[in-house]
Amino acid sequence: MSAGPHLAIDAMGGDGGLPVVAAGVERALAADPTLRFTLFGDETAIAAELARHKALGTRVAITHSPGVIRNEDKPSQAIRRAKTTSMGMAIAAVKSGDADAAVSAGNTGALMAMAKLALRMIPGIDRPALAAVLPTLGAHDLVMLDLGANTECDANNLFEFAIMGAAYARILHGLDQPSVRLLNIGTEELKGTEALREAAAMLRAADHLPLRFDGFIEANTLSRGETDVIVSDGFSGNIALKTAEGTARFIGDLIRRAFTSSLRSKFGFLLSKPAITLLRKGLDPNQRNGAVFLGLNGTVVKSHGHISPDGFANAIHVAATLARGRITHRIAEDLARIRTAETA
Repeated sequence: MSAGPHLAIDAMGGDGGLPVVAAGVERALAADPTLRFTLFGDETAIAAELARHKALGTRVAITHSPGVIRNEDKPSQAIRRAKTTSMGMAIAAVKSGDADAAVSAGNTGALMAMAKLALRMIPGIDRPALAAVLPTLGAHDLVMLDLGANTECDANNLFEFAIMGAAYARILHGLDQPSVRLLNIGTEELKGTEALREAAAMLRAADHLPLRFDGFIEANTLSRGETDVIVSDGFSGNIALKTAEGTARFIGDLIRRAFTSSLRSKFGFLLSKPAITLLRKGLDPNQRNGAVFLGLNGTVVKSHGHISPDGFANAIHVAATLARGRITHRIAEDLARIRTAETA
């Protein structure tokens, strides 16, 4: 069995802490036995927890870290303690080449700040973008970015996000030219801010890139499956994501209320249970957990802090997929195409 990606795991991050992380690692390894892990955190606590997960065997190593980044820590505080914390040491393993990617369910702001400082940006990319996968009614899920890393973006930022998102979609779905659209308040060419219109013009002219620009898209059609990548500034993207998540929870609550309102509705639930199970799976955030900071010289994946073991395993799957697909290398190749076209 050939060795798969080596992943650095912040074992102390997240609301569920070490038990959720260890169980998630175990489930990820069961799904992909080629993976290797190093868990960073309190060595004694990790060893005790791993004793309850015999299946991990020799695929997991432990590196002790005396410090932990708390949810309330400011990014500036986290950076000063990076060298001694589980989160900072996991990122450092990616920088040194000892790990192919890092996964953490800890403080998002601290994770981004430490990752950006340690790994630096890919030459030609100004800002990192937070990208995640969202469900659709189409043949496959879509990649959306930025989801909160940059509240204000100019046209060049959006153009770069499109390049990075398309590279992600090519790895995720094996596409040669993913469809890319810009999130806007309308689909007409004159709609939106100047930055959006300028970015659209840049993407239309970029026929040398491995992507297909299909114009603007409105938020009410995000889940239709009409595109592969949706690009936005972090402010609008985060609002769209939170709205979609809230709507999913609302639908789930409505279904539960409807099926418990009477004896007849409870009987109806039994008849429709297979369909309800399928719906519940489609709305489950654990199924698509794991957002990545694109644009860095290394892969860092952010898991939700309140996720289940299955959710953390999915974040590991995202990290492994991007490591195998050499996402950083692909983005650099596309940027080189731009430079070549400009020179020509």
